[in-house]
Amino acid sequence: MANGQPNAFEDGRAPEKPAAVLDIEHAVVVDDPREWSKARKLLVVATVSAASMIAGLGANIYNREHAAKTSLDLLGCTVAAISQIEEQLHASSGEISLSLSLFIAIQGAMPLLWSALSEFWGRKRVYLVSTALCMVGCIVGALSKRIGVLIGMRCIQALGSSAVMSLGAATLADIYEPSQRGTMMGIYYSAPLLGPSLGPILGGVLTEGFNWRATFWFLAIFTGAIFMLFIPFKDTFRRERSLVYQAALKRRLAHQSAKGSEASSLSQVTAVSRIVSVKDEKSSPTKAAPTKDGIADLALERDLEKQKQPLPTETDAAPLHEVKLSLADVTPIKPIVHVLRRMNNLTILAASGLIFAFSYSIAYTCSRTLANEYEYNALQIGLVLLAYGVGSLFGSVLGGRYSDYVFRKLKARNGGVSSAEMRLQSTIVPMFFLPPSVIAYGWVCERHVHVAAICVMLFLSGFFSISIYSSTLAYIVDANTGRSSSAVATNSAFRGLSAFVAAEVAVPLQVRFSNLVAIGDGGLYTLWGGIMILSELLILLVWWKGGAWREKWELKERSVSSS
Repeated sequence: MANGQPNAFEDGRAPEKPAAVLDIEHAVVVDDPREWSKARKLLVVATVSAASMIAGLGANIYNREHAAKTSLDLLGCTVAAISQIEEQLHASSGEISLSLSLFIAIQGAMPLLWSALSEFWGRKRVYLVSTALCMVGCIVGALSKRIGVLIGMRCIQALGSSAVMSLGAATLADIYEPSQRGTMMGIYYSAPLLGPSLGPILGGVLTEGFNWRATFWFLAIFTGAIFMLFIPFKDTFRRERSLVYQAALKRRLAHQSAKGSEASSLSQVTAVSRIVSVKDEKSSPTKAAPTKDGIADLALERDLEKQKQPLPTETDAAPLHEVKLSLADVTPIKPIVHVLRRMNNLTILAASGLIFAFSYSIAYTCSRTLANEYEYNALQIGLVLLAYGVGSLFGSVLGGRYSDYVFRKLKARNGGVSSAEMRLQSTIVPMFFLPPSVIAYGWVCERHVHVAAICVMLFLSGFFSISIYSSTLAYIVDANTGRSSSAVATNSAFRGLSAFVAAEVAVPLQVRFSNLVAIGDGGLYTLWGGIMILSELLILLVWWKGGAWREKWELKERSVSSS
C-alpha cells in the first residue's frame, strides 16, 4: 500500500520491507510496457504464444512412437519413415534415439543462457537470434545426408527453440501486473501444450504424404514466419526493473571506480617523488641549473594540478545509459544461484518438474500402448492424444483465470496487501482430482477398455495437471521480482531434466521392473498417482511456509546490497 509505506519506514518494521523490494517492478521507465493499450498487449501475448509452439512441435513432430521391428519409438513418424532415415542416413536406432534425447536435454538447459542474455540484450534481440538459429537447424536438418549432421542440427534446433520457453513468461511479467498474470500465463502456455497433440498428427500426415524431410521443412517455414513476426516486435524489457542488470551494472561501476582510484594513487606517488627530487636539486649548489629548475617546476606544477582534480565516483563514471555491459558481464550462474538458494523456489521447482515429467510420460507411453494394444497408426494415435492436448488447453486457460480470481479475492480480503503465495490457494481444488484421474487412466489402459474411456481420462489428466502447473508458473514469476526470466529459465531446466528422465525411464517401467515383474500401465500410473500426491504436498508446503522463506532471503539480499 502506497500510503502505508512511509509509516513502515519510520517505524522500521520488518514485515513492510519486502514491499520495498517488490517496488523495482514499478520503477519509473520510458514507455512503460504496463501502460500499453490492451490490444497491444494482446498482440505481444499472441506473438510469444505462437513462438512457444516451436518447442512443442519440434520435440513431437519428430519424436517417439513404437516401431514393431526395433526398440526405437518415434511419435509422428511411421515405420516407413524410420526405415527411410536408417537407409538414407545409414543410421542406427540408437543414433536416432540419441538425437531425441539430446534435443530434450538441450531444450531444457539452454534457457539458462538465453535468460541471462535477455537481461542485457533485451527480449527482442534474443527472440530474433534464437528463432534464426532454429530456422537454420531445420533447413540444414532437412538437407542432411549423414546422421551426424542430423544430430547436430537437432541440437541447433533445440538451442534455438528453447529461448521462448523462458522468455515468454518473462515477457508477460514485463507487461502485466501480478493480478493479471494468471490469466495471461494460462493463455500463453496453452499454445505449447498443443505441440504434443498436433505434432504427431502433422508428423504422420507429412511423412505419409511426402517423407521424413517434410517435417523439417514444415518447421523451417513455421519458424521463419515467427522470425518475421519478431522484426516489428517492440521490446518489453526495461533494465531499470531487472535485478540481474542492476547487479551487473553495480559490479562494472565498482570496477571502474577501483581502476580510477588506482590510477589516481599512482599519479600521487609520482608527484611526491618529483617534489622530493626537486627539493634535492635546489639544496645542491653543484647541480643547480636555471633551465633544469624551470623544467622541474613546470612538471611539479602539472602534477599538483592533477592531484587537485576530484577522483571519479560511481556517479561520475557514467550515467546508466552510457555504461556499456559486454558479454563478460553475462553470468547466468549467479542469477540461478539467487533463485535456487531460496527454499520456496527450490520446493516449487521440484513440484513443477514432477508435474511436467508426468505430462511428458503420459503422452509418451500412451502412443506405445495405442500402437501395441490397439494397433493404431501414427495419425490415429495423434487424434487420441489430442484429447490430452485439449484438456491441457482448457486447464491452462481456465486454471489461469481461476488463479487470478483467487489472488484478487485474497488480496481484497487482506486489505489490499498481496503476497505471491496467495495464488497457490487456487491449486487446492484440482489437487483432489488429479491423482484419481492419473490412476484411473492407467487402469483403463491396463484393462484395454474402449478408446473413448482413454480419451476421457487423458482429458481429465491434462486438465487438472496443467491447471495446477499454470498457477505454479505464475507463482515462480511473482515470487522472483526482478529475476523473472532467470526463475522461469531455471524452471525450464528442471522441466527438461524431468522430461529427459521420464523419457528414458517410462517405457522400461511400463514393460518391466528389475527385468522380473511387468507392472504395465496400471502399475506405472498408480506410481505416478503417488508422485502427483508428493508434488501436491510440496506445493502446499510452499503455500504454508513460502512467504516466510521468501521474506527471509529478501531481507538478506537487501542487507548485502546496502553494505
